[in-house]
Amino acid sequence: MRHEEPGATHDGASHDVDTRLGARLAQLRAERGWSLGELAERSGVSRSTLSRAERAEISPTAAMLNRLCAVFGRTMSQLLSEVEGESALLVREADQQVWADRTSGFVRRSVSPPHTGLRGELVEGRLAMGADIAYDRPPVPGLEQHVWVLEGALAVTVGDVEHRLAAGDCLRLRVWGATRFRCAGDEDVRYVLAVVLP
Repeated sequence: MRHEEPGATHDGASHDVDTRLGARLAQLRAERGWSLGELAERSGVSRSTLSRAERAEISPTAAMLNRLCAVFGRTMSQLLSEVEGESALLVREADQQVWADRTSGFVRRSVSPPHTGLRGELVEGRLAMGADIAYDRPPVPGLEQHVWVLEGALAVTVGDVEHRLAAGDCLRLRVWGATRFRCAGDEDVRYVLAVVLP
């Protein structure tokens, strides 16, 4: 079984998000009556890493959150919206939730107003030069995604097929298995990800 490496620790506002996220992950596990060992078996994330994430001693990586979302049947936006306050119809740019995986060089901005019942959502992704993120499964099988590159170059691998996207290009896909997002240029890449639940 492959275990996910923990993300970096940090302070300030992002630590507050990690604290709320850790508490929500612990709550989801408790609601199912699972021990840390059972969740580790289901997710492929080590028991010690799960424990540290629940206690907000580490910031989860994007790949780790993806595995946990798959086990709990949520998209990443749904999980992150559950640690936010009440839902709003309008969210200003300054108030949009930003989450960073410092280990991989990935920054994720939830553009759509948060709501646990979302079927569609917009996410802005940024990958630093050289960043490469592999997801071994979708958080929800059959998830529809539209990837629209705004700046830079992005390589998206679906199964064994790599798609190279330049600024302005858009890729539509349904996710059933492994995917990989890689900054394919000599500068950071910024893209919009539209996600639609099946």
